[in-house]
Amino acid sequence: MKVMRRSNTLLPWVVWGVAVFSYVVAVVNRSSLAALGPQAQSHFEIDATTLAMFPVIQLAVYAGMQIPVGMLLDRFGSSLMVLAGGAFMLIGQTLMATVTDLPLVILARILVGAGDACVFVSVMKILPEWFPVRQIPTVSQLTGLLGQAGQLVSVIPLAIAVDRFGWRSGFLGIAAVALIAMILVIVVMRDSPRDRTIAERMLGKELKVSEAEQRYTAVTGVVAAPPATSMLPVVKQRFDLFQMVQRSRQIVAMPGVRLAFWMHFTSPFAMNVFVLLWGTPFLVGGLGVEPATAKGMLSLTIIASSFASLVLGPVSSRFMERRVAIYTCITIAIASVWIAIMLWPGNPPVWLVFALLIIMPIGGPASMLAFEVQRSHTPKSYVGFGTGLVNTGGFIASLIVIYLIGLVLDWEGAGTPETYSLAAFKLAFAVQVPVWILGLSMVLIETRRTKGWMRRHDRKLR
Repeated sequence: MKVMRRSNTLLPWVVWGVAVFSYVVAVVNRSSLAALGPQAQSHFEIDATTLAMFPVIQLAVYAGMQIPVGMLLDRFGSSLMVLAGGAFMLIGQTLMATVTDLPLVILARILVGAGDACVFVSVMKILPEWFPVRQIPTVSQLTGLLGQAGQLVSVIPLAIAVDRFGWRSGFLGIAAVALIAMILVIVVMRDSPRDRTIAERMLGKELKVSEAEQRYTAVTGVVAAPPATSMLPVVKQRFDLFQMVQRSRQIVAMPGVRLAFWMHFTSPFAMNVFVLLWGTPFLVGGLGVEPATAKGMLSLTIIASSFASLVLGPVSSRFMERRVAIYTCITIAIASVWIAIMLWPGNPPVWLVFALLIIMPIGGPASMLAFEVQRSHTPKSYVGFGTGLVNTGGFIASLIVIYLIGLVLDWEGAGTPETYSLAAFKLAFAVQVPVWILGLSMVLIETRRTKGWMRRHDRKLR
């Protein structure tokens, strides 16, 4: 810790770097079946609906835990929650590597989903503690960009490891990386410049904050947090069911938070569905692409998403008042290119497929704008709770669509790698359309309500 405290400029980036590494590991765990759908079906001897159950259950646990995790986060802090998440994922992937019984495999995905649920909102919560408000949109997008590296690991290195060394060794390798992340969190990560690391707490070491660090804290944590409103009194968090219901009602009463939820619901699910499970089967079994080429095409989607993160961070900081308009245009573009793929007679042309692989991934970085909107409407003591609530949106949509695609494929008699067909995939992916219609409609409705609320309360985005 002495090395880190030598430089107030370096300290936030070191702490953030450890937090982001933990997030990358969580994304690796989340998307560990991304390029392994056919292998998973062969390994566990399951059909498409059962395969779809794995990410659906995982995402259901992830989404269902967001509000409880948000409350625990406000109570116990980011470091402990990231550590707990790493422990859950370590146990889950160890099970995934060593068992073949379906109930135990489902338990493994539940543990992975629970661990993943603890990490992202915890990382987002520390940003206002370590960075000035003008930097937060850019750092948020940079966090998402680096998180995409976890998907790249799942698409290429993990798939190669499983092919070369076997299922067991590949997933035990993921568990080992999760253990490394946990050690770094214990030794390095601090919730704010005023807090100790977990290791320091365990050893009983006192935290000495210099005058310079106090000044640094004054220009980060205090300025960055939105002020409390009369609607949401700032109180010390306690985890119990009554408090959870009360806080949920208070937060949901604010149209800006509801707007953020529907923004996160609508734009990222297409990318999640594609990368987490159905991208490789669609490319290989639907379009007839070679498996190695399909991995490269999945990598292209992740690179496109990363590039979009670089652009949207500064754009969000510069055009705060136009965030929702920018987001809406991106979502309409994603829906349009998918609809063109589904309606094209026969195999779509190569240029249209590559347009899909470049435009669809922008939905992930676009969903990060939802957290900027949410932060503008949530007091500091509710940041974890509000972030968790908003973060459920995209994953609720994703798990619904993932499962429906599996159902449609089985209904069409095309639920195994041997029976996949392009026509069946086009019909299956059409289940996305009503989800887009619902999400965009709610975004428009809540945008109007939010503008009215902000005028009445004389509030501005920040």
